[in-house]
Amino acid sequence: MPRNLAGKVALITGAAHGQGRASAVALAREGVHVAALDVARQLEHPGYPLGTPEELARTVSLVEAAGTRGLAVVADVRDDTAVTAAVESTMAAFGRIDILFNNAGICFYGMAHELSEAEWDAMVDINLKGAWMVARRVIPHMIAQRSGVIINNSSIAGLRGMNRLSHYAASKWGLTGLTKSWAIELAPHNIRVVSIHPTGVNTPMNDGLAALEGMTTQEIAERSAGNLQPVPWIEPEDVAAAIVFLASDEARFVTGSQFVLDAGLLSR
Repeated sequence: MPRNLAGKVALITGAAHGQGRASAVALAREGVHVAALDVARQLEHPGYPLGTPEELARTVSLVEAAGTRGLAVVADVRDDTAVTAAVESTMAAFGRIDILFNNAGICFYGMAHELSEAEWDAMVDINLKGAWMVARRVIPHMIAQRSGVIINNSSIAGLRGMNRLSHYAASKWGLTGLTKSWAIELAPHNIRVVSIHPTGVNTPMNDGLAALEGMTTQEIAERSAGNLQPVPWIEPEDVAAAIVFLASDEARFVTGSQFVLDAGLLSR
């Protein structure tokens, strides 16, 4: 089965590094043009370093080195004006959006009764509301095209409970619900919607969580995960390979479902 990705256009949020960058490069190698969106500045929450303008520019350079066109767009997924401008810029540059990878997200620990309202809102607004904010500006273009794929980056926390991460789990379970509901709404328009559920991934978020907790990344992985396979985490390229598959015609009948990359964690 051919993947039929060449010439398509992807909008990827949280694209300055980590899973977003790896997915951008993997899709570009399949011939996909990429609009790489990132907030590209530091925020009060989560408290660890986020992507930078230089990292976002590097993502675009890597996309172009893979042989397709790249576009850097800066936006906070909570800001409708910025999101609308980013989607309009993507349409102006490429004329269509075939793939939306809602990847932007944050994570930090806290007991439910000790979280501030600002901490709760940051988690839910970036991880969950942000996915909706972007999708609602992209979906009309996909409907007009009569085609599209939306992939929401949830987590194993979107399929189970997590100690000191109730706010994170709530946001990720929300993405699972959005995925199933959007799949129903958008199937008549030939638009597929899927969520992915990785275990811990070896990204700058790992480093940030470790710094916030005063632990090593290995200790964070062992505490948060507990994979069956003998690895502390998976790599961004593992997620990227799943994105390529799910965005392609090889997954043409995959919609409304949860794609798990958990190294066996959920089998415990």
